[in-house]
Amino acid sequence: MQDVNKTLDEIVAAVGQVLLGKDEKIRLALACMLAKGHLLLEDLPGMGKTTFAHALAAVLGFSYRRVQFTSDMLPADILGTNIFDPEKREFVLHRGPIFTQLLLADEINRSSPKTQSALLEAMEEKQVSIDGQSTALPDPFFVIATQNPLHQSGTYPLPESQLDRFLMQISLGFPDQQVERQLLQGKNPRAALQNIKPLLSMDAWFALQAQVSAVQATDSVLRYVQRLVDHTRYSGDFQWGLSPRATLGLMQVARAWALLQRRQHVVPEDVQAVFAPVVSHRLRYQMRSNQQIDPAKLVLEKVDVLG
Repeated sequence: MQDVNKTLDEIVAAVGQVLLGKDEKIRLALACMLAKGHLLLEDLPGMGKTTFAHALAAVLGFSYRRVQFTSDMLPADILGTNIFDPEKREFVLHRGPIFTQLLLADEINRSSPKTQSALLEAMEEKQVSIDGQSTALPDPFFVIATQNPLHQSGTYPLPESQLDRFLMQISLGFPDQQVERQLLQGKNPRAALQNIKPLLSMDAWFALQAQVSAVQATDSVLRYVQRLVDHTRYSGDFQWGLSPRATLGLMQVARAWALLQRRQHVVPEDVQAVFAPVVSHRLRYQMRSNQQIDPAKLVLEKVDVLG
């Protein structure tokens, strides 16, 4: 367990050299990946989303590709296509950028719904189907997708069924004053990216994921999770409730967060720490006024830990 803690701390510290002052966001992203989920980043341009994804891939030793989504992009631009090889006299699969261990899908909401759907189906199935032939994606396979705030022009909002494919959504946000002052003084975090070395092997990564599944959760914690989920479904506060996929994802991320906190068991604080990133993009408040409501905060306030 001590070696696991040391490795996780080293990963956070290495990425933190590139993404200054955002250790909690790094831990949330790492928890998402340890729970075998995909991550959605919603932020304004220039917040460091691309650098963040690249740093995660580098420190974990994953192959990495970035795809800039545009309105004229086709599914084949991501998945690949069969091209006739005159020498072999047969069609050969030319693999698209999705065949990598960590794919950064940049500005996913600038592409058409058809292209979005092709990517999101591949995320769910862990394989792509081209001309009726299925080809498995690498293992591990993660997508970090970025999207601009929906008030920006030229965006195609992801429908709720597609948003549910992302285990978590987070926002990096603006740097604090101290970090921004360092940047103004000439500190270049991107330079640190060139010096990042992989900190673990693929076998070690799979072992970490196995450790997450071994983290224990008592019946009282499980009942707390059920009460949170039931409130989203039956309270009337929301247009629809959390899906079983979201429930299972919440529990697995809570286990990963507990591991990141050096524990082998889940406590209610772990569930609360990851609740907003897991559920906020899945819930729509039943508007009764023009008041802005934080759905995750509302649920956590209304549902008692002890029942």
